[in-house]
Amino acid sequence: MSTQPAPAPLLIACALGIEQLALRAGDRGGAGGPVTVQRTGMGPAAAERSVTRMLADPALRDAAVLATGFCAGLAPGMHPGDLVVAEETRDPRGTTACVGTDLLVKELGRAVPGRTVHTGPLTGTDHVVRGHERSDLRATGAIAVDMESAATLLSAVRAGERPVAAVRVVVDAPEHELVRIGTVRGGISAFRVLRSVLPAFFEWHRSLLLPRR
Repeated sequence: MSTQPAPAPLLIACALGIEQLALRAGDRGGAGGPVTVQRTGMGPAAAERSVTRMLADPALRDAAVLATGFCAGLAPGMHPGDLVVAEETRDPRGTTACVGTDLLVKELGRAVPGRTVHTGPLTGTDHVVRGHERSDLRATGAIAVDMESAATLLSAVRAGERPVAAVRVVVDAPEHELVRIGTVRGGISAFRVLRSVLPAFFEWHRSLLLPRR
């Protein structure tokens, strides 16, 4: 008797405890396979170490990887609580193409109705950017910036061929800079949105498991 292969797992990577808390608060099941939510720690080096270590585990060797959490918006008109679906992630070491962008946009519209979803390049940095640095990054074509997504996805594809994606929630933007997350309305809004996104991630993951025609 033939047996069905085990569903490929999903590794969701975030940097901060508050991000992990939001994701766990919104987890009501529904994934297509086993799901691990991993807190990597802040910064690209921490993300690279954590993701590389996780994917060395045989149970996660073939996992799809999705980077998520908060980000800084770069485009005019962005607001806290807006969503960013990366078409690609960039950092000085290279560019990583994302998979299933259109599906994520559609499913996020269902999971968080009324929220604006932006698509485009998501750039990586090793520090919090403010002022003129935002303008410089915007000039490269990037629509948002964070410290971990690019390192997470680059580490994931270097560990083996797999689907990768990045979805971020804008916590501050050019017209809405904040100093410390969670202390102002923008941070609270972003937390509530992040708490609601898992159904979209699960649908993305489930779509990867469907047979190709």
